[in-house]
Amino acid sequence: QVQLVESGGGSVQSGGSLRLSCAASGYTYNTYAMGWFRQAPGKEREGVALTNSDGRTSYADSVKGRFTISRDNAKNTLSLQMNSLESEDTAVYYCAAARWNVGLGCRPVSTCFPYWGQGTQVTVSS
Repeated sequence: QVQLVESGGGSVQSGGSLRLSCAASGYTYNTYAMGWFRQAPGKEREGVALTNSDGRTSYADSVKGRFTISRDNAKNTLSLQMNSLESEDTAVYYCAAARWNVGLGCRPVSTCFPYWGQGTQVTVSS
């Protein structure tokens, strides 16, 4: 079955960097769109970055220019390089997979992205 396992979360000071990774297994990785989502306490889950199977990427306005999503189809991994982190970036970050190419705003999220990792905490202190 599809498995997604995130790693790389942690605590960092404002202005710092973190790199998240997601290891995927159980499906034909290079045919799926992959995305990073986050959920802060008391807030809805929001899409952060997306890469489609053809390599096209998209980002939430709040992270453009600071975050970079990338995928390694040979290793079945997804990464999110996060620079210039801000306290507003504090959240649990999730890796998600979609069976076909979708947009970051695709709704309902659970239908567009049926596969999710367990999440990894990112805490940015000011």
